Amino acid sequence: QMQLVESGGGWVQPGGSLTLSCTASGRDFSNYALGWYRQADGKEREVVATRNSIGSMIYGNDVKGRFSISRDNAKNTVYLQMNSLKPEDTAVYYCNARPADTMWRGPDVGSWGPGTQVIVSS
Repeated sequence: QMQLVESGGGWVQPGGSLTLSCTASGRDFSNYALGWYRQADGKEREVVATRNSIGSMIYGNDVKGRFSISRDNAKNTVYLQMNSLKPEDTAVYYCNARPADTMWRGPDVGSWGPGTQVIVSS
């Protein structure tokens, strides 16, 4: 059974940085994209960043240039380095695993971790 375990959320001041981690287990992820989505209060879930095992990446428009996704295939772990955080980045961040050929589809695909809260506030 697939399992996604997230860590690294918390509170940070505007302009600060956080790193999220997600470790996947339960299957072979070589043909899977691993990544991050987020959902703020009252808003729909949206893509933050996702990456397949050969390095193709997708970033949400609001995070380009500030966030960076990386992946350790040997550890089935994906990382999200978040820099220059803004209050509007406040959300629950969810790890997502999906077949790589669905990487460009919307949020209603794949398996999800329980989520980790990120709060950006002074």
